[in-house]
Amino acid sequence: MNKKFRGTRITIFGSAMPFEGDKEYETAYNLGRLLTLNGFEVVSGGAEGTMDAISKAAFDAGAEIITGVTLKQFADCTNKYVNNNIECDELFVRIEKLMELGDAYVVLPGGTGTLLELSAVWEYINKGFSEHKSIVCIGEFWKPLVDLVDNRMIFDLSLIHI
Repeated sequence: MNKKFRGTRITIFGSAMPFEGDKEYETAYNLGRLLTLNGFEVVSGGAEGTMDAISKAAFDAGAEIITGVTLKQFADCTNKYVNNNIECDELFVRIEKLMELGDAYVVLPGGTGTLLELSAVWEYINKGFSEHKSIVCIGEFWKPLVDLVDNRMIFDLSLIHI
């Protein structure tokens, strides 16, 4: 195990689309490496794209535990670096498990699945269904959404950091 492990898990949400060599993949890899080297355990959806990058980075940085929370329907997409796979039968159960495992959340650019994950985390925290945790969105990708919500509703935007 990483000798500096703090007992803190960071759940990272992101797209399954980027491949090694893509900017989004490299960003995820660098994030996973920095978190692991600084004593955090990383948790992801355990599949391809940014989830693969996070897991590979943790593996390369010497993490003993690399957690992926996958869907049974996509078992063949689990990346090879995950050594602690939690398989779920349903999408919302998977999202709840990813939320439960994280002490904080990082949201990378993604599609509708990542949007669903961001929305679920944000709403659970906002409504008090989950203890106060921080959400960090990497890059400017999510800023228009956060700005839209800020202009239309009264939410605790201190939860979201771009």
